[in-house]
Amino acid sequence: MLTSNFLVNLSVDFDKPTGIGTYLKNIIPHLCSLNPTLLSNKIYSEFKRYSIPRGMTSENGKKGHFKRLFWTQYELPKIYKQISSQLLFSPVPEAPLCQKVSFVTTVHDLIPVRFPGRFSPLSFYYQYYVPQVCRQAQHILTVSQSTADDLVTTYGISSQKITPILLAYDSKYFQPMAVKSTEFYFLYIGRHDSHKNLKRLIDAFYQFQKNTAYKDVQLKLVGPIDQRYTPQLKQQIQELDLEGSVKFLNYTPYSALPKIISGAIALVFPSLWEGFGLPVLEAMACGTPVITSNLSSLPEVAGDAAILVNPYHTDEIADAMQVIIKDSSLRQNLVDKGLARAKLFSWEKTGQATVEILEHFL
Repeated sequence: MLTSNFLVNLSVDFDKPTGIGTYLKNIIPHLCSLNPTLLSNKIYSEFKRYSIPRGMTSENGKKGHFKRLFWTQYELPKIYKQISSQLLFSPVPEAPLCQKVSFVTTVHDLIPVRFPGRFSPLSFYYQYYVPQVCRQAQHILTVSQSTADDLVTTYGISSQKITPILLAYDSKYFQPMAVKSTEFYFLYIGRHDSHKNLKRLIDAFYQFQKNTAYKDVQLKLVGPIDQRYTPQLKQQIQELDLEGSVKFLNYTPYSALPKIISGAIALVFPSLWEGFGLPVLEAMACGTPVITSNLSSLPEVAGDAAILVNPYHTDEIADAMQVIIKDSSLRQNLVDKGLARAKLFSWEKTGQATVEILEHFL
């Protein structure tokens, strides 16, 4: 009979990983010393595994979310008891409620509370379910001090119960690359959700093109097409006559990102709010200058190694794009500072800090 005093819930693991998937991919190897059993439908050769159903992520739409939440409440406690577990680690804020299950969880952000979608199930989820998960957790990890502060002010969680552990980047992938290209482009990486602020970014790019002689410069948007938001962005691009200059690259595999990042003039990431902001760190590690927001966790990540702008002010974004393309010494300064800043982050640090917290509750 399989027994394990430590379970890791990977029911949220996507087939096409984005931010949370990157977190899982890089944090799991560091949990080896705790001898966990992974709740997963994927094979991890170095770990014990308890097989769970497929189709429980947002890749399967609302049905996937509800299937996972039902499984978490009613099936996960049975597994926990069956294999004599003492602690569950959930890398997202989901856990069985009103059950004899001890757990530590990670909260990445509270964006659905700050930017609630009309009739969105996520708004209900973050308004009622996530606060209860946080109250019942033995401890909470966050990916930034900004998210930790949000938990205190939004849910009234004691700061003593929260440990911020910053994320990192994969140094085997994200490093400067020599890219031969005749294209000149600014780059955005991420989803198309409204809080990502792409409408203002496109407006800023329009201002940049209108006010400079750099008509051959493009704006490339890397991230999955989303029928809730992308059609509006495409309409905006059409109305501004930018169809030849703004390119949608859709979802791009993790391994292909370093080349795209290294070839860019700068990463422009003017998000209104982030739990961490992995693209900012990954761009700095590739030696690519960064323009990002002066809000939420982004100054924690960028430090003084990026141009920080008010993301609500389109002209600030446009001015930053203009100055970064005109001033070669500024670009080099940002490259040097970014590379030095990136070296402060590593998955080894993140993993070890996570293990130390989990050991305390085992």
